[in-house]
Amino acid sequence: MTTANDLALLSDKARAFIHRDKGLFIGGEWRAASGGGTIGVVDPSSGEEITRIADASKADVDAAVAAARRALGDSAWADLQPFRREALMLRLADAIEAETRSLAEIETLNSGKLIGNTMLFDAELPVHSLRYVAGWASRLNGETMDLSVPYLPDMRFSGFTRRYPVGVVAAITPWNVPLCMAVWKLAPVLATGCTIVLKPAEQTSLTALRLAELCAEVGIPDGVVNVITGTGAGAGRMLVNHPGIDKINFTGSTEVGREIAVSAARNFKKYNLELGGKSPLVITESADLDQAIPGAAWAIFGNSGQNCCAGSRMLVHEKHYDAVLAGVREIAGSIKIGPGLDPQSQVAPLSSRLHRDRVSAHVEAARASGADVFGGECLDGPGSYFSPAVIAGLDHGHSTAQEEIFGPVLCAFSFANDDEAIALANQTRFGLGASVWTRDIDCADRYFDALEAGTVWINTHNILDLAMPFGGDKESGVGHELAREGVLSHTRLRSGIKARPSR
Repeated sequence: MTTANDLALLSDKARAFIHRDKGLFIGGEWRAASGGGTIGVVDPSSGEEITRIADASKADVDAAVAAARRALGDSAWADLQPFRREALMLRLADAIEAETRSLAEIETLNSGKLIGNTMLFDAELPVHSLRYVAGWASRLNGETMDLSVPYLPDMRFSGFTRRYPVGVVAAITPWNVPLCMAVWKLAPVLATGCTIVLKPAEQTSLTALRLAELCAEVGIPDGVVNVITGTGAGAGRMLVNHPGIDKINFTGSTEVGREIAVSAARNFKKYNLELGGKSPLVITESADLDQAIPGAAWAIFGNSGQNCCAGSRMLVHEKHYDAVLAGVREIAGSIKIGPGLDPQSQVAPLSSRLHRDRVSAHVEAARASGADVFGGECLDGPGSYFSPAVIAGLDHGHSTAQEEIFGPVLCAFSFANDDEAIALANQTRFGLGASVWTRDIDCADRYFDALEAGTVWINTHNILDLAMPFGGDKESGVGHELAREGVLSHTRLRSGIKARPSR
């Protein structure tokens, strides 16, 4: 196994960006953190520091919010016609499309992810996202209606509604799909006429900074897009609690999301939270095993298990349990683990040594309980490599089976009938995603109705589309991203009533 990414493999554009100074993007200008603090950025494939980013102070957060508030009321943005906002978004999409290779390389070096994944999800998908949402800029309509008001029969009343931008949005993004998530949060802001202060995860801030440069290059007015870097406990918390923020859009852990919800409620701010998951993947008696076995394996091993919807709890009908467990373990044992820039790699390192230690601790807890553990080893050498784990014989109430691990760790269980499977699937505090594998349409319909999850997949897993709303039930979040719902959540609805004498 190669243990280090080779910087020589980077394009000239990506290499130049990695090596230049990184500041904060506030009000259309680049500046160093006011306190002079910086944070090291580490390549998970080698464990080496590749650059440093600014660590924003309270003064920097104040400046970014103030810039966003000024831009919100500035005629250069506030009076911009919807079709011109759409045109800016399309220009930004074109600019990202022209740099998909370099953006993917930067993301791979920063996050450790496979270059194929970063090309598809962090470089190409943002292009589609902007182009899809851009069309909403000129389709934000209200309604009109005749009203009854029966207690004033001598008057005629009509009602109407209109949508306005919600205001300044604080967007806080995670480290697992960095550029994709940044654009998912930026696109509805631009379409609706809001402004944004974006705080990417400190581990993976580089592509958000490059995104800020592209926003300036295509002519988005100063202050509409602001990007500050720093820790979640520092800049992130200050941004969430800032009185100048109107809406918080956060993707991350349930624990942090709960804190944000409390803070937002205290100050009557709107918020969207996309949080943790412990998604069940149910292989029924009628499943096509040729489809279900690889589907189950890659539902958890894809992106090294660092997906909020990863299929981390596999529930298999007892008739197929042994065959499915053997098949998934065979796939796990055959996976080539290596650096993200190596096109031969099938699974890349975890995001950091610290995160790998957390994932490993869950696996070791399962081993200590007497479970049958296949794989799940920290690999020797630099970087944060971890072999995929398949765990059987674990009590379903064990913490390893209940807590989000965010790594390539699969817990397998059997069930005797659909009632038992549904009960096990819903035995979790999370409710982000779930999947059912079956060739019986009635069975699929039953599971779709019964599974407690924001998204239920049938004979697939982890598939998202820009036209489909994405959000969670229970402790997996509040509200939706993507689709119509994601755009409209960035608007305020105002009602009007007009009176005139009856004829």
